[in-house]
Amino acid sequence: MPVADPLSMSALELAAAIRHRQLSAREAVGAHVDHARAVNPTINAIVVDRYEAALREAELADAHLAGADPDTLPPLFGVPCTIKESFAFTGMPNSSGLLRRRDVIASEDATTVARLKQAGAICIGLTNVSELCMWMESNNRVYGRSNNPYDPRCIVGGSSGGEGAIVGAGASPFGLGADIGGSIRMPAFFCGVFGHKSTGGLVPGTGMHPLSENEALRYLATGPITRRATDLMPLLRILAGPDGRDQGVVELELHDPDSVDLASLEVWLVEDNGKTPVDHELLEALEQAADTLGRLGAKVQRRRMPELGRGFDLWSSAMALAADTPFRELLGEGEAIPVGRELLRWMFRRSQHTLPALVLAAVEDFRPIIPAIEEQRRLVAEGLALRAQLDAQLGERGVLLFPTHPRPAPRHYAPLLRPFDWVYTAIFNVMELPVTQVPMGLSQAGLPLGLQVVGGSGRDHVTIAVACALEREHGGWVRPSQPARAERVA
Repeated sequence: MPVADPLSMSALELAAAIRHRQLSAREAVGAHVDHARAVNPTINAIVVDRYEAALREAELADAHLAGADPDTLPPLFGVPCTIKESFAFTGMPNSSGLLRRRDVIASEDATTVARLKQAGAICIGLTNVSELCMWMESNNRVYGRSNNPYDPRCIVGGSSGGEGAIVGAGASPFGLGADIGGSIRMPAFFCGVFGHKSTGGLVPGTGMHPLSENEALRYLATGPITRRATDLMPLLRILAGPDGRDQGVVELELHDPDSVDLASLEVWLVEDNGKTPVDHELLEALEQAADTLGRLGAKVQRRRMPELGRGFDLWSSAMALAADTPFRELLGEGEAIPVGRELLRWMFRRSQHTLPALVLAAVEDFRPIIPAIEEQRRLVAEGLALRAQLDAQLGERGVLLFPTHPRPAPRHYAPLLRPFDWVYTAIFNVMELPVTQVPMGLSQAGLPLGLQVVGGSGRDHVTIAVACALEREHGGWVRPSQPARAERVA
């Protein structure tokens, strides 16, 4: 019995087809490798390929399958995937886009990489990031810039931008990303796919570079970026749980999205954060999602939440108090870089660093932007109060529909002119609430639309259930109409 196009199937569908010998692992991996080879020269999403190694691993998987009981195989047996380069993958580069780390080779797997391998997944390549994972455009001095599969003149988001781009292009069914201010959700949004930022403390970040410190371990969420919503929870189950090393992780029970009664949901529709206006097509996508859930029986109400406009103050203060290591030291691999001199070098195109990284290093102690420590403590207390309020109000059956970003994917470098638009996602990291990014078709310009679905703490299954429902009703990921063309890049 023939199967569907491997480039449109979910990871679970691929696994089932391989397990039941309807599709070989070599065919599944080969289809994705061939497509990656076709599109990657333009989008530059996979920056370290392991195509040949992946094909050999797929052939070994097929040989193993020939004499195995299908019921004993791991859940992702033979399924291709991609991994964000900032996660350690044994024998592979782990620079996190920092030129000083370009020769660093991982000697062991990150916990989540090891768990995906144990589940049978086959990695076809490592994907691009922003420099040290701290900007919303994936561009660095090691690998260069990634381009959007729907329009190469546009950004892919950051810091998991390579993951968003390669999954959006159809060359990977899922990828591994991480999110401390929107780094899963923004790339998933800009590239038209699904992404999940889990409840704080659910998934270990061990083996990621750089790794957050202290309380920020719970703000940092490792999770999946997928082309199909139905893969989100199975992947989350594989990734979740303590590893004995990441002290921010606790044991949390993951419930079944299929157990969610959509008719019992209370849905809040919040159109903006009260500060930054949102594009009309994104507002229409929000309305469509709310109308769909209402038609399925959910109780929908519009709300204004001006407290979400405090996103930058709350996020930056919580991050500053949690950090022991200044960003300028991370850029210098333990020794603070001379920021002023590097900015001057950048003007003459001689710096090892990108402009966003240098600006972040320059302003981390700039009082007009980063408040004094007493004010930071007051803002963190305000954030804790807001977290408790939101969690209580959302409860077991509430979800919040909220924009991911004020606009569809901007042109390259445009975020430098509007550097705070990412606060639409960042606020929920310090709230430690689960958020699922959901694609909602394409704009008139052919760029992906989408929204965030926010739930109460530990209610990851509720936001994922809503994502699955919206995928069924609206189609989810839309494959780019044609391969990206290099001549379209500005």
